[in-house]
Amino acid sequence: MQLAKEVKYLIHKEVLLEWRSKYTINGVLLYVVSTIFTCYLSFVSLNEKEKLIWNALFWIIMLFASINGVSKSFLQETKGQQLYSYILSSPAAVLISKTVYNTLLMLVLTTVALGFYIMVFSDYTPPDLLLYYVAVVMGSISFSTVFTMVSAIASKAGNGGMLMAILSFPIIIPVLILLIKLAKNAVDGLPWENSYDEIGMLLVVNVLTVATSLLLFPYLWRD
Repeated sequence: MQLAKEVKYLIHKEVLLEWRSKYTINGVLLYVVSTIFTCYLSFVSLNEKEKLIWNALFWIIMLFASINGVSKSFLQETKGQQLYSYILSSPAAVLISKTVYNTLLMLVLTTVALGFYIMVFSDYTPPDLLLYYVAVVMGSISFSTVFTMVSAIASKAGNGGMLMAILSFPIIIPVLILLIKLAKNAVDGLPWENSYDEIGMLLVVNVLTVATSLLLFPYLWRD
């Protein structure tokens, strides 16, 4: 019960800080919109014959948007903010609140990005848009859990940006492969039964990532 109260309070704190500054969400939205518009100017249109390019471009944009939005969750905190959180709550509450907040942030950003992407490239829409949105939701959760964990580790070391790139690469590549396969099933209009394996594996990866984070983070937090 105490953990739930701490998590709720910390999520509220994160929302208030973001609402006041709007630094992260505005920066990521600007990146997403400008990148999609640049792709539109480059390709003009993407039709049925170029659906694989349509899918690949979207996930490239989402990957870098998540890096900009989520990966700095711990890296941008000052020593004073970390000390405040250390006194206020437990390590598990800090990690869970960061993960939940980053997931909600990415869900909003990816939903807006997908809507704008479909609006700009109006010549093509996935046959199974619901399954594609499920892939987007799974991608938001996966990117949030992975980058939150890596950001927490990198924040305790010098030169965190370089360390983050090294640590996240072997984890995010398999996740990205699964997401592209899941999204491709939606693009190809395949039955949902063909996507159960990818959805199950993504859920397992997320559970293992969160469990590993909860085991490691208390030791990092003490430093």
